[in-house]
Amino acid sequence: MEGLDTGDGYAVRDIGLAEEGSLRVDWARSRMPVLAALREEAERTKPLAGMRVAGCLHVTKETAVLVETIAAAGAELSWSGCNPLSTQDDVAAWLAREGYSVYAWHGQSVDDFYWCIDKTLEFNPTLTLDDGADLIVRVHGERSEYAAGVLGGTEETTTGVHRLRAMAAAGDLKYPVIAVNDAVTKWDFDNVYGTGQSTLDGILRATSVLIAGKTMVVAGYGHCGKGVAMRARGLGANVIVTEVDPLAALRAIMDGYQVMTMDEAAPLGDLFCTATGMKDIIVDRHFAVMKDGAIVSNTGHYDCEIDVEALETISKSVRTIRKDNEEFTLENGNKIHLLARGRLVNLAAAEGHPSEVMDMSFANQFLSLCRLAAEAKDMDNLVYDITLEQDQNLATTKLETIGVRIDVLSDDQIEYKDDYTAGT
Repeated sequence: MEGLDTGDGYAVRDIGLAEEGSLRVDWARSRMPVLAALREEAERTKPLAGMRVAGCLHVTKETAVLVETIAAAGAELSWSGCNPLSTQDDVAAWLAREGYSVYAWHGQSVDDFYWCIDKTLEFNPTLTLDDGADLIVRVHGERSEYAAGVLGGTEETTTGVHRLRAMAAAGDLKYPVIAVNDAVTKWDFDNVYGTGQSTLDGILRATSVLIAGKTMVVAGYGHCGKGVAMRARGLGANVIVTEVDPLAALRAIMDGYQVMTMDEAAPLGDLFCTATGMKDIIVDRHFAVMKDGAIVSNTGHYDCEIDVEALETISKSVRTIRKDNEEFTLENGNKIHLLARGRLVNLAAAEGHPSEVMDMSFANQFLSLCRLAAEAKDMDNLVYDITLEQDQNLATTKLETIGVRIDVLSDDQIEYKDDYTAGT
């Protein structure tokens, strides 16, 4: 393809970036001790021997560590990015140089994106690994000829799990999928602390603005929105939360945030960040009443949360003011700054979550693939949760790697815990 480096089993932006990518992967590897321990064990036991894994997940330095762990376990694999703007080109180059099959580069068109997914399917995978469910949906639709050979799959993110549960409820899911996102060691850590830190990192890289003293509007108070709100407040912002769920809204109130509708918040915000997984959160009527200089971003998986087309329609001019920062001038002269074209700002404008928190998420991915390799033939075509035992084991391992010990119940305490006759 024009402008790319291509070879047997890969298409990347520039293979010459591989050495820079190697340094990034070394950095991530040194900060992912849980995955390192799993890799050491897998090299001996080969739990994925004979498996062919098609992965569709952000090509970052952390993902590279997951890829080499899957390979160490005996699997063949082929990889694509799960977002047109999230691939780290130096990491993709390193994967290609190391002999891994990878089709990913930063700045893809939609057609490029699906071409890359289709290329990863050409070796007839037995397992799929997803972030957003685009690969799984592809296997169930335009590339359904591959579905019969797939034993099972995994899903990394909230948006993808919602899609897959809807497919299962409709009876359309053709193989079992494990919802990695719904593990406690994923969504209570990756989604909250990872998204919170990396989203503010992306906003700052694209703008370099002072957060302290500004009003930040966070749309959605799920795990991701909670993390963004927490980190914004930590940097000194006055945080407003918008919600459609009364329980989530009440949690935000009890956590000390203002809660209101987006119509009410639009004129008040200096910065906006959507984290809902729903389309049309910020639309033309909101842009029309925003302050001059308002900054708008999204940290949800898809770019439909911000109506970029509407913003273009009501603007008289647009220019790229700095990397990942477009300045739209409205008819009234006010300027709106859109970050990363409304794509997830933490990956499109920054590097994604820190390695330390991805350590647990990707350990869950790896263990889920191993479970599917062993058990998928006996599983129904449903969405399965991570087991509590796996969650607790991973949490224990993570604590050990950071030098933290916790108490253990005595035999008497265990007996007391289950003794329903014990009272005052």
